[in-house]
Amino acid sequence: MGGMEFNKILAALLVAGIVASLSGFISKKMVHPEELETNAFAVEVAEAATGGVKKPKLPDPVLAMIAEADVARGQKLSKACAACHSFDKGGPEGVGPNLWNTVGKAKHHSPSFAYSGVLTEHGGPDWTYAELNHFLWKPKKYAPGTKMNYLGIKKPEDRAALLAWMRTMADSPASLPSAAEIEAEQAAFAPPEEAPAEEAAE
Repeated sequence: MGGMEFNKILAALLVAGIVASLSGFISKKMVHPEELETNAFAVEVAEAATGGVKKPKLPDPVLAMIAEADVARGQKLSKACAACHSFDKGGPEGVGPNLWNTVGKAKHHSPSFAYSGVLTEHGGPDWTYAELNHFLWKPKKYAPGTKMNYLGIKKPEDRAALLAWMRTMADSPASLPSAAEIEAEQAAFAPPEEAPAEEAAE
């Protein structure tokens, strides 16, 4: 290939490059694309369901279990309480009050014990089975400010067994829960249900 032909090819490539660059520059100046403020097609995205509003957690009902509960197991469970309480008649006060004859009696039944005063601010004045079930489940939740530093008894069958045994710690054991009391506790302490999401939004 001669020098003249090579120069012609090189010149042609340069001209082609210049023309391409000018064409791109001119086209950008002549055409002004407008950006859409909104999408041409609206895309609806369903909001994630927030779920229902949960009711406060409450202890499982146990009154229906007390009549058939294992009293011997309840006595074994009471050993965890013995560090702070005595259960025998005329027993001494400890960190907590003596618990002889507690079921069905006034919450502040021991005249020689200095109660915190918060127990009677929650529920009724007496230790009914339902009140004891709620208290034994989580003392601090039942009566915030109580002196009793105990996490509570999680299993309902254990609470029923302890209550069945505590019932026997009296000269005259309290009557077993009546059908009306059992029904009332089940209505009050039924497992919490989630409210429908649409109701929660209202």
